[in-house]
Amino acid sequence: MVNYKGSANHAFGVACYENGIGQKFTRVARPQTNGKAERVIRTLMKMWHEKQLFDSPEHRRKELCRFVNFYNTVKPHRSLNGDTPFEVLQAYFSQPVV
Repeated sequence: MVNYKGSANHAFGVACYENGIGQKFTRVARPQTNGKAERVIRTLMKMWHEKQLFDSPEHRRKELCRFVNFYNTVKPHRSLNGDTPFEVLQAYFSQPVV
């Protein structure tokens, strides 16, 4: 969960903690970071959340894990020249250390 530094209220922080959701705060005066967070949210809503019905919070959590796995290991990304994020990391870490 990404929030603007200092804007998260206490009840929200407690709810995140109780549900195992880590919070990550954006840096002050860095709108680029907020844009990245907004893009992730838009992608999740468009590709995943709007296309499914969930029976329970547990069902939503399981489906989110499945989607994140698909997004990172199966779905080609134009910004990565048609590779998946996993393939890019795999290629990077298979290079010899100099």
